[in-house]
Amino acid sequence: MASLRSTLPRALRRPSLLALRTTTTATPLALRRNFSEFNPTPIFHLTETEEMLKESVGRFAREVVLPKVREMDEAEKMDRVIVEQLFEQGLMGVEVEEEYGGSGMGFGAAVVTIEELARVDPSVSVLVDVHNTLVNTAFRTYGSPALKKKYLPRLATNTVGSFCLSEPASGSDAFALQTKAVKSPSGASYKITGQKMWITNAAESEIFIVFANVAPERGYKGITAFVLDKSMPGFAIAKKEKKLGIKASSTCVLTFDDVEVPAENLLGVEGEGYKYAISLLNEGRIGIAAQMTGLALGAWENAVKYVWNDRKQFGKHVGEFQGMQFQIAQARTEIEAARALVYNAVRVKEAKTGEGFVREAAMAKLYASQVAQRVSGSAIEWMGGMGFVREGLAEKFWRDSKIGAIYEGTSNIQLQTISKLLQKEYKV
Repeated sequence: MASLRSTLPRALRRPSLLALRTTTTATPLALRRNFSEFNPTPIFHLTETEEMLKESVGRFAREVVLPKVREMDEAEKMDRVIVEQLFEQGLMGVEVEEEYGGSGMGFGAAVVTIEELARVDPSVSVLVDVHNTLVNTAFRTYGSPALKKKYLPRLATNTVGSFCLSEPASGSDAFALQTKAVKSPSGASYKITGQKMWITNAAESEIFIVFANVAPERGYKGITAFVLDKSMPGFAIAKKEKKLGIKASSTCVLTFDDVEVPAENLLGVEGEGYKYAISLLNEGRIGIAAQMTGLALGAWENAVKYVWNDRKQFGKHVGEFQGMQFQIAQARTEIEAARALVYNAVRVKEAKTGEGFVREAAMAKLYASQVAQRVSGSAIEWMGGMGFVREGLAEKFWRDSKIGAIYEGTSNIQLQTISKLLQKEYKV
């Protein structure tokens, strides 16, 4: 298959051209209140860049990823060729600036990419999601000019990255982390000791953003972010987890045994890591929500094609029975409602009005993960025995859906976040 870069118009490959670049500038409040000054657009309206990217990524997913989905799932390993092709297509540096070898597009383009990939394989989708929305964004937002110059070109073109926050005793309570960083007397380096758990992309990664506490006595205010290379002495991947779903996506335990990290690999400001993590995870949750809506849509499409074209009972396709039609219509309605929450969160984030998007991100992730589980489960039942066997993708979509309610903030954490924000708004 020809590279997506080569098949897209030059304007898309060079989105810095004003005609196609995905840009969203802050709109003055007065203008936003004067509805006569602008024409509202549908929430699913994509920019020209996003629309063309959607078509290209969808074609890549169907033609390149789909033939390897079952093999990767059974082997519980990401195909290295797939990873290389993701870089070749520019999908691992969607928002990275062109000066660093990236595509220079907007957040909406990253979400479109994540959703389209998830319609075929949520494992490939989450690899792209974490790399773009967490790792690349961390460097772009908080990295020093030297760190950006050193790492962003690699992250955009050939090297996978991981975001290392969770630990055995700090999941939902992320800031209870025990990994420590001790500064050398000269201040030239830090020594990191501890363990991380549930780290996505770890088996494929060479670059790791690691959160460690430089001042445990200060609690979460001592949390600091560091950039580690896999080659640093004392760093090790201790275990690769065997999982229910997204099996091709690696999830690993990492250990740090006095890993010496140069001071210039400090990401941002010492003691500000907890703020960075909160901000990055809010953005990352929109990415996970997009993964879940893509998964739900993929499961729905896979099932309806079968019940409307292949499976017959009592002399007609099972999808023609009213009971089935109602279920199919209900499922698609819920998918579109979840997608509306996702793309609303995207546009609120891009608007940069200063109002934040925490509630929108939490609602999108919560509901999208719920819909993904319901729809993928129903899809198996619609397909009968063919949905239950590993010959097709129906059962895989359901297994993959379960993680949506767990990672990057459990559903209960999302509910708690939403409730707190609502209480703050309405409590007198």
